[in-house]
Amino acid sequence: MESLKRIRIADLLHEWKSIGAGSTINLKGWVRTKRGNKKVAFIALNDGSIIHSIQIVVDLESFDEATLKLITTGSCISVNGVVVESPGQGQAVELQAREIEVYGTADAETYPLQKKGHTLEFLREIAHLRPRTNTFGAILRIRHAMSFAIHKYFNDNGFYYLHTPIITGSDAEGAGAMFRVTTLDDKKPPLTLKGEVDYTQDFFGKPTNLTVSGQLEGELGAMALSNIYTFGPTFRAENSNTPRHLAEFWMVEPEMAFHDIKDNMDLAEDFLKYLVNYALTNCKDDLDFLNNMYDKELIDRLKFVTENAFQRLDYTEAIDILKASGQTFEYPVNWGTDLQSEHERYLVEKHFMKPVILTNYPMSIKAFYMKQNDDGKTVRAMDVLFPRIGEIIGGSQREENLEKLTRRMNEMGIPENEMWWYIDTRKFGTAPHSGFGLGFERLILFITGMANIRDVIPFPRTPQNAEF
Repeated sequence: MESLKRIRIADLLHEWKSIGAGSTINLKGWVRTKRGNKKVAFIALNDGSIIHSIQIVVDLESFDEATLKLITTGSCISVNGVVVESPGQGQAVELQAREIEVYGTADAETYPLQKKGHTLEFLREIAHLRPRTNTFGAILRIRHAMSFAIHKYFNDNGFYYLHTPIITGSDAEGAGAMFRVTTLDDKKPPLTLKGEVDYTQDFFGKPTNLTVSGQLEGELGAMALSNIYTFGPTFRAENSNTPRHLAEFWMVEPEMAFHDIKDNMDLAEDFLKYLVNYALTNCKDDLDFLNNMYDKELIDRLKFVTENAFQRLDYTEAIDILKASGQTFEYPVNWGTDLQSEHERYLVEKHFMKPVILTNYPMSIKAFYMKQNDDGKTVRAMDVLFPRIGEIIGGSQREENLEKLTRRMNEMGIPENEMWWYIDTRKFGTAPHSGFGLGFERLILFITGMANIRDVIPFPRTPQNAEF
């Protein structure tokens, strides 16, 4: 087979006029379908670079029958051929095959993606193969685009990417649902005189866990570099087997010195609009597919975010609106309760009909590090609420006052001696600062219109599931 430089199918479809009809090129990819008659075969070839497949036209008389029998759905091939304008509808060009090499076969009896129309539930069971489907190819390309857009946004706005630790000795949220990291013998761990596990003999000399958030370490970076962001994996050991929870997920967490709560809200709104606009501009083919196949309102919902100023209001006002709504909620709402998704979606989708940023939550339902208001009851927290999914961002102005911070830590039972490094930032050159967290998979859920968070991460980690 003649050696030609491979061209991606995306590049061919986008640039075929400059490549030129009549050009001989090489394409490589996986066979989606093969059909035809006694004289000609039509192969739909896809290489993952774009949702569209390219049609390969094969003159059966020009090829060995044994080779052609190896080409089935799922097989991987390399094709040299001539670019021609397509006489059929729905495609601008096709490739007339001149040479074909089969890289890998796929047995028609056992290849699980032989037919179309598989359920998302079934595809989760074969997560190692589902990226080859149109749906998951689109999701993974969008996931890449959003990752790139996040880095681009922060870089262009003067932020520094800070790599915060995955193994940590602190629990940023105080939730306690963490995965333990240890090298101790699980059958015969060393014990103290009291019969407890002796972690002084562990690798780090103390109990350590997988991080639930890079925020606290991110604050340390902001106290030196002014504007930083983290973007990495985080872990929660909650036994929550729901469409909204993962044990391993990714978080985007900017932290900004000299930002108050208003600056924080401004940044969050600008950031989210930038990301949604980036998707609409750069992921059109994939979004069109998801819009047509899964969610007819997807693109309209994305534009809903970009075209509306976010409504800002106090938690207290939101409670009053919900209580006066006449709606029957599954979870009753009163001042001091944490809002549920049904409450958040009512505010966004029915009352204001625009994205909402809630601020000034009761201190009792928020984390120790949030800036306390003068009323002694609320903190300068903020949640950004989106249609369909509810909260997409949670953040706050951080408490920079040493006395207030340590008092709140004591009230919540957080040992000062374990958090001495965090307290030091309030002792030495403290400054007003703010930050927020965006769950990356929550963002991808919104951008793609998927209903289950397990469908927007390549290999989901959930209770009783770590197969791949």
